[in-house]
Amino acid sequence: MGTTSMTVNTALLHRVAEKDRAPVPFMLDGEPATALEGDTVLTAILTHRAQLRRNEFSHEPRAGFCLMGACQDCWVMTASGERLRSCATFIQAGMQLTTGAPA
Repeated sequence: MGTTSMTVNTALLHRVAEKDRAPVPFMLDGEPATALEGDTVLTAILTHRAQLRRNEFSHEPRAGFCLMGACQDCWVMTASGERLRSCATFIQAGMQLTTGAPA
């Protein structure tokens, strides 16, 4: 079995159902992106990227862990500097999210 290398812009999640919900436009690292109504921020990001962010100490990629708001693994920032738990925050139109991904 071989390993697969994923770049930061490769989506980790791929939709296979519920594609008929209303689109929700947002900004991801300064680029326009679209999620679906009812998506969490975690889902919205991971349908566009291979990771949410990098660990501030080890710099290893992170993509959420507990998925219920109890750990510290899914924190992302808004462009204004607000920290969000991406697994417990629903995407909203116009959100400006930053992941710390290289430009």
